[in-house]
Amino acid sequence: MRAQRDALFLLLGSGFADLAFRIAQVALPLVVLQETGSVAATGLAGGAAGVPVLLSPWWARRARQWVDSGRRLAVVAAVQAFALAMVPGAAALGVLSAGVLIVSGFLLGSGDALATPGRSALLADTGDRWGPDQAVVLLTWQDGIRRVGMVVGPSIGAAAVAVGLMDELLWIEAAAVVSAGLLAVRVVGERSLDSAELPSIRGSLGGRSDVLYGWIARGAGCLTWFSFTLGLSVIGAEKGRPGVYLAAGMSGYGVGALLGTLVSLAVVRRVSPVPLAAIAWACMGLCWVGMGVWTTPGAVAAFGALSGTTVVLGIAAVSILITRSSAGAERRALLAGQSVVVNASSSAGLLIGGPVIAAVGAEHTLVGSGLLTSAVAIGVLVVSRSRAEKPVGSERKGAAGESAPWETAGHDQDHDPCRAA
Repeated sequence: MRAQRDALFLLLGSGFADLAFRIAQVALPLVVLQETGSVAATGLAGGAAGVPVLLSPWWARRARQWVDSGRRLAVVAAVQAFALAMVPGAAALGVLSAGVLIVSGFLLGSGDALATPGRSALLADTGDRWGPDQAVVLLTWQDGIRRVGMVVGPSIGAAAVAVGLMDELLWIEAAAVVSAGLLAVRVVGERSLDSAELPSIRGSLGGRSDVLYGWIARGAGCLTWFSFTLGLSVIGAEKGRPGVYLAAGMSGYGVGALLGTLVSLAVVRRVSPVPLAAIAWACMGLCWVGMGVWTTPGAVAAFGALSGTTVVLGIAAVSILITRSSAGAERRALLAGQSVVVNASSSAGLLIGGPVIAAVGAEHTLVGSGLLTSAVAIGVLVVSRSRAEKPVGSERKGAAGESAPWETAGHDQDHDPCRAA
């Protein structure tokens, strides 16, 4: 029963904090613009928050292993809450400036670099205590809850701003982060290694080429994500229906993601993870192509729903590769690496997205991004299958003496097309 209770508290905390974040993101740029009068300053906090995450493979190797219990996660949450409270606090005092935004963002990003993989690792540890493959079940539900926040959060935030709530939303976000930390206080995780030789992200990938393949497919999808969000926003503006196309796509995506969360728990236990991940992101790419060719709200909503379902399946496939083949310090390193892949590729996509759309148009960008995503995913599938045809012998076994994930992904290893050399 304790494992179920810990899982519930971790999921509730994660869900509350993420929903508050989605709501507050509507108000943050408005507060900054109102207080500073600078459009350029509106992105400073978010931009500064990304820097520690991208640099975390170098500075956070030991720090992320420290976050191995609910109490330590709560300490990190307190730092994040302080960083979040800096903005409305400075605004209330009339001293909000670019420097405050940068410091706030940097502290928040440093906390995210530790809290995101730390919470996921605690969830996975809790799932291990609960039963076989419950780790990936909990990680999948965490991702599903986060996607619900992505869909409903902005609408709630817009409604709150419309009635004059702005600074209040930022305070609520800080309070939600503190609450999430308090909910996790009594959760017990797997203690880190006492050895000075803590695993690096690169070192933890040794013998886990399938995890790397999954990251490549997922990274390509994150890189081209801008074509969905920015592209649909531009299409709506160009057609004189601002917000309609993005709302249709995001609503469809949210519904599909919820469906994917429900079906993925059964699918990932029966299908080899790398082929599933590759096919999932290849299908997502084809959905981008469909949106670029058939650009109507109905078609965008339908393709958005299909892409939401397939993306959740792909993420669940990568999660099962990590949870089945690692534990403790190595699992935290791998989850941190996954966070870096997602953030780095998403940031790179947003950086190039505007100029690309301006140069070739939103529809062509959707088609090109979709073809690129599908090509990378199919390439991952081809390479993994070619390696699977070689003799087995060099890949490491999973944690606690269990078979590696490609040997236990739902059927006998002799028929597993994802077996690594």
